[in-house]
This record gives sequence, C-alpha cells and structure tokens, in this order.
Amino acid sequence: MALRKPPLREAHAARDAKFTEFGGWDMPVEFDSIRTEHAAVRESVGIFDVSHMGEVEVSGPDATTLMQRLTTNDVTRLNPGDSQYAMITNEEGTILDDTVVYRLPDEAGERYLFIPNAGHDAQMHERWTVHRDEWGLDAQVNDVTEEWAMFAVQGPDAGDAVAAASDGDAADLPKFEAHYADVVGARSWVARTGYTGEDGFEILCPWDDVETVWNAFVDDHDCTPCGLGARDTLRIEMGFLLSGQDFDPETEPRDPYEAGVGFTVKLDTEFVGRDALEAVYEEGVDEKFVGLKLLDRGVARHGYDVVDDDGHVVGHVTSGTMSPTLNEPIALGYVPVEHAEPGTRLRVAVREQEKRAKVVSTPFLED
Repeated sequence: MALRKPPLREAHAARDAKFTEFGGWDMPVEFDSIRTEHAAVRESVGIFDVSHMGEVEVSGPDATTLMQRLTTNDVTRLNPGDSQYAMITNEEGTILDDTVVYRLPDEAGERYLFIPNAGHDAQMHERWTVHRDEWGLDAQVNDVTEEWAMFAVQGPDAGDAVAAASDGDAADLPKFEAHYADVVGARSWVARTGYTGEDGFEILCPWDDVETVWNAFVDDHDCTPCGLGARDTLRIEMGFLLSGQDFDPETEPRDPYEAGVGFTVKLDTEFVGRDALEAVYEEGVDEKFVGLKLLDRGVARHGYDVVDDDGHVVGHVTSGTMSPTLNEPIALGYVPVEHAEPGTRLRVAVREQEKRAKVVSTPFLED
C-alpha cells in the first residue's frame, strides 16, 4: 500500500530531509541532525511538519453528547476556543488512542475538532459514525485530515515567531486555548499546544497555503526545520506517551491509570469504557508507566527487558533514547507497582548485557 504524503513532501526533499514511514505516512525524520533540531527547540524555536496527524470534525445538535460518550475527559467544560487532552477507550477501558479535543467557535451550534494520531483518522471517523448511528444521535462527522496541514512551532522563541507571522494576539493565547487567525494571510486554527515540553503552538492551515506558511516560518522567522526524530527525543525527555509504542490495543494494551494519564478520566461522565475504568480506579493497577535512567553505558530500546537484582524479568521498555539535553540514556516503560517508586534500582537488558538503571520521575529534565 502506497504511503500517504504530507503536502510539503517534495519541498522537504528539496531541503535534503531524510524520510521514514510513520503511521502510513512518508514523513521527514531529520533535516540537519536530531541533536541540532532538538537543541533548537530547547534553546530557541523549531518547526515540525505534523500533517500526518488526523483531524476529525464533529458538529450538530448532538455533537457534545457524541464527543462525551467517546472520550474520557469532560467536553462539557470546554468553551469555544478551549481544548483538552483525552483518551479514547474501548469497553474494557483499554486505550485505543489519545487525542486533543478542541471546541470550535460556531454560531450555528456545537462544533468540535479532535486530533487522532497518524493513521488513525479513518478508524476514528468510522468509530464516531458507527456509534452515532447506533445511539441515534444527530451529528455530522467529517474526516478533514487532507484539508488541513498541521505545523508545530515549538521553543522559547515560539511566541515571537507566531506573533510576527500572524495577525491579532495569537502569541497571547493561554496554554490549551486556540482561535482562528491569519498566518501570513492564510486563515488558520492556532492553538497553544505541543508535544515537546516547551512553549509552543500548533497551527492548522489549508493545504493550498501550506508552502507559504512553512516558508514564512523557516525563511523569514528563523524557525529551524525539525523532523520526527527530534520530536521523539523531545517527548521522551518529557515522559509523553507515543501511540502505537507506549500503548497499543493489540501489542501494548494499557488503560489510562497504568499509562499514567488517569487525570484525563472523568468518572462522573458516561463514556465507552467508564465502568471498566471505575473498577481499575477502585482496585488499583498492577503495573505503572515509569521513567528509567540508565547508570551504565548503553541505550535502552523498545522491547528491552527490565529485570530486578535477582535477574527476574519484571517489566519492559517501551521507548528509549540518549537524551540530547542530559547526554544520558533514558527510557520509558512498565514495571510492577512495587518497583515503580522513584529511586528504585533495576537493570535493563541491553543486547544481553544487564545495565544498571533507576526509576525516576518524569519529566526527566526535572529529575
């Protein structure tokens, strides 16, 4: 099956970007180097093409009811321009995907935009339409992934870059708020959200305007082009989940409490998986998602075993890297609750050699 291409695929190739398959998309993994791009975001400002992320729009008289029943957070708390992080779970409480939900301004009624992860847009569009019809709700569900390009402008200088490129007061938006603004003349949805741990914005602009907007940030406002490699190292340093790796309904089935995102679950609402998650909340979990810092040389990778001092396998790594900021090997993974306390000493089997490690709190940058 042919890979889907972001609208700037050829422009990225012209900048000598290296590409990788991710979620069925052919995406730039790096332009210069992961370390250079990582440092740009931590120290100044970088821009990521994240047009592989999905966009699904939900509107109509029962839009709020449909969103409430299919996400774990409380969408009734959202005013137009607000957003929230939420999980999408099945009846067993297993995470199918994580998402950001935006309440869009609409004089005609209720309208939402939610962001599935790469390759999940068709799946989530189907999930929403099937449940809408099953429940007899009056709502329109539209997959608009290939109508909007999405950029993430991230770093301490992101506000200055967005202010220079847009009209109005986009740079004054509080975190997790958004509004429409003209970005170098393109009517765009601008949100103060991100996936790097730095200040930043995520900008949805029409596909037809994508090159104009990208070039303005890169060429006129000194934003360093960044690929998915730096996006991964940045999010690991923050302890952020990656769909399909830190959780997956088939290969890494986890509920929000195991995955450390129980704060997204509002048990006083009715959603698919609520009853199962109430039982987990009351009984507790057997394993927890933790940060690990290696004390010996070596890099922990996805799937590596975590062992105790007696050599017994007690958990596994889901994500790992050499932290560009700390210059130390760090990892994320699941261990039993009795091994999850920060400071606990464990070992990670790296290429059949056990490397000393300790459990640490995330973000790693605050350890």
